[in-house]
Amino acid sequence: MPLDQQSRARILSAIEKLVLKRHINVAGVDYEAWRGLLRERTPELLLASPDEFETGVQKLLMELGSSHAAFYHERPTHLQPQHSINASLRSVTANGEDQWMFLDVFEGGPAGTARVKPGDFLLAVDGAPCVPPSMPTFQMGHKYTLTVSNVGGANRREIAVHIIGAKGTKDLPPMLEPKSIVHSVIPPNIGLLKIAWFGGGMGMQFADSLDAAIRDLKERGSDRLIIDLRGNIGGGLGFARLASYLCSGRIPIGHTLTPQRLRKGYNKDTLKRVPMPESRLGLLFALSRFAFRDKSIILLTQGLGPQTFHNRFAILVNECTNSAAEMVASFVAEHRLATVVGQKTPGRVLGAANFEVGSGYWLRLPVMGWYTPSGICLDGKGVLPDVEVDVDPYLLNEGVDQQLNKAIEIVTAGSTERKRVTQA
Repeated sequence: MPLDQQSRARILSAIEKLVLKRHINVAGVDYEAWRGLLRERTPELLLASPDEFETGVQKLLMELGSSHAAFYHERPTHLQPQHSINASLRSVTANGEDQWMFLDVFEGGPAGTARVKPGDFLLAVDGAPCVPPSMPTFQMGHKYTLTVSNVGGANRREIAVHIIGAKGTKDLPPMLEPKSIVHSVIPPNIGLLKIAWFGGGMGMQFADSLDAAIRDLKERGSDRLIIDLRGNIGGGLGFARLASYLCSGRIPIGHTLTPQRLRKGYNKDTLKRVPMPESRLGLLFALSRFAFRDKSIILLTQGLGPQTFHNRFAILVNECTNSAAEMVASFVAEHRLATVVGQKTPGRVLGAANFEVGSGYWLRLPVMGWYTPSGICLDGKGVLPDVEVDVDPYLLNEGVDQQLNKAIEIVTAGSTERKRVTQA
C-alpha cells in the first residue's frame, strides 16, 4: 500500500492509542507531554519521505524513555548487525581514527560463515565507508560485500555475505535468528556454553536444546562451566531454564509487572510465585491459569537439584548482552551464585509485544516490566560485572580472548564466590 498522508495519519493514531493503553511506563514519562510532541511533529511526518517518516516515528518512541520500543516495516531496509549478519560491532580508536570492530560473531550466521572473526575491522559496505558513530545497517534477502581488515589495515579483503529473507510477525520482529546454543569442552574439564539467543517465545524448544547440551558436557567429563552471553540478543522464556540449572532449588529469578499493576502500586511479596513450566503440558496449564488474570508474577526457577558445576561456573557479559541474557546475569549476581566477567550490560530489560499498525508497519512496544529479586528495574541500568575485563583489539584479532581467559582462570581456581574486582 502507498504511504500516503491518510495512511500515515492512521498509523500515528494507532501508535498513540497503543502507547497510552499498553506501554509499561518504567521511566515515568509524562504521556500528555509525549502526546504534545506527537501532535507537534505530525504535520512534518505526514509530508516526509518514507525513510524520514520511519526515523521520525522512531525518535518519538525514544521519548518514552524505555527500551524495546521500535517502529519498523515487515520488510525492513535497516536492520542492526546483530539481527542481520549475526555479529556485533564496537567503536574503537585505532591509528588515531574511530573505526568499527567486530566484537561478537555468531557461529553459522552470515558474518561467521564468511569467516569474519572478532577483532576484524569493518571498513566499508558495498564500497561505502563505515565510520562511527553511524552504525551500518542491512536488509533481509540481500547480498553485501564487506571490506574487512585486521587492526592497522593489514590483510584487507572483500567478503561476500548473504542475508536470508525474513519478515516481521506478531511474535517476532524481522531478524535473522542466530543459532541459539553452541557448546564445547575446554580441556580438561570446563564446559563452554555460548548462547546467542533464547529462541522461541515460550522457551520449550530452547529448553530441550539446553538440556541436550548440558547432558553432553557432563558425559564428556565437564564439572566446571562458563556461560558466554556476550552479544546475546535476548529472546523468550527459555532464559528461565538456564537460570534453573544455576541453582538447586526454587528461588526467584525476578518478577514481572503489567502497566495496570505498576500504575496502581504493589507489594512484590504479595505477587503469585510461579516456577517456569517444565513441560509443554505444564506450559498450557500455566497459560490457561493466567489467561484472564493480571500477569504480574514472581518467576521461580524449576528446582532441578544440584549440578556438578555449581560453585564452579562463571558468566561472560558485555555491552551487547541484551534483555533475557541480562535477566540471567542479574539473577546470578543478586543470589551470589557465581562470578560475572566482562563489561557492563546495556540495560534493555523489558517484555515487549508487536502490534500491526497498518501499511505493513509494526509497532514493538514494551508492555511488561521486569524487576530483579530485590525489586530493581534493570531497564536503563544494566548489570555490572564482578570482574571487569575489556578486550584489546590487537589481541582479539590474534585470537586471544582476554575475557574468556579470565573466566577460565576463575573456574579453574575452584569456588566462584562472587568478589568485585577490576582488571585492567
